Amino acid sequence: MQQLTVKQRQFLKGLAHDLQPVVMIGNNGVTESVLKEIDTSLNAHELIKIRVLGDERSAREAIIEDLCAATNSSFVQHIGKLIVLYRASEKARIVLPKI
Repeated sequence: MQQLTVKQRQFLKGLAHDLQPVVMIGNNGVTESVLKEIDTSLNAHELIKIRVLGDERSAREAIIEDLCAATNSSFVQHIGKLIVLYRASEKARIVLPKI
């Protein structure tokens, strides 16, 4: 998992603003099929939004940690029920600011 600087996170938040959620996590939580879909989406897009349907904030924060560890992605943002994750691919489409 790559640690992002504040400037890099701000840059990615700006890019993620217009994105629609590509994965929804329902009542079953983080399953193998959800992880596979997130991994596929990260490979295709590098930056994705995920919608979590639970009302418990602490549960969403635990899901963020699980997702980042399982997909080797970096946490960008958590607003309400939306989570934004980033993982650079081999053919990087997003060029992050250096500092």
